[in-house]
Amino acid sequence: MLRISKVLYATDFSPHCTQAYFHAVQLASCHQASLTIAHVFQPDPSIRRKPDLMASERKHWKSQLEQIRPVDDGIEIRHVLLEGEAAEEIMRLADEMGADVIVMGTHGRSYIEGESMGHVARTVLSQAPCSVLLSRLQQGSDKPKGANKLKTLAH
Repeated sequence: MLRISKVLYATDFSPHCTQAYFHAVQLASCHQASLTIAHVFQPDPSIRRKPDLMASERKHWKSQLEQIRPVDDGIEIRHVLLEGEAAEEIMRLADEMGADVIVMGTHGRSYIEGESMGHVARTVLSQAPCSVLLSRLQQGSDKPKGANKLKTLAH
């Protein structure tokens, strides 16, 4: 039987990642697992030498990250703001925390269309220290399934 006690959800705040969020929450809920919600901050090179601006940017992304909370308060959650190359940081965190599964979104274009999945998703999928669940929006959709439910819950 599949044993999941730690779920890592990585987000860049895109609609593709929002769809993956619903999968991560469902996995955590069904398996009574903890859920770590992570974002990799990649500052614009122009602000790297401006400490005040860097601190402000970090604060902004940390605030955005901490707003992501499942409705089910029975799920133990942790928010982690990382900085660096996205795939490397996601895999490092997964290894450090002993994640059983990484859940993340991808644009999901097929090889037939001449595109492959995004670089970060492809790298994590091929090199992660645990299972990886990639979620994509349905073709032709710009809204994740469950988005209406999320909007309703937010009001």
